[in-house]
Amino acid sequence: MWGKNDPIFLPDGARAYLRDVPEAELHFFDTGHFALEDKADEMIPVMRDFLARNLTK
Repeated sequence: MWGKNDPIFLPDGARAYLRDVPEAELHFFDTGHFALEDKADEMIPVMRDFLARNLTK
């Protein structure tokens, strides 16, 4: 989950995580540094989907 317009943590920094954690997922949202505050309605379903697919019971 990343704000593609974040002036502090740039998108290339987000992509670096994929090199270190290949099974990670990266989702960009049209927002800035406070992505969850701006786009919670879009981000929460993505988080829930990821957790449903990756958490074991």
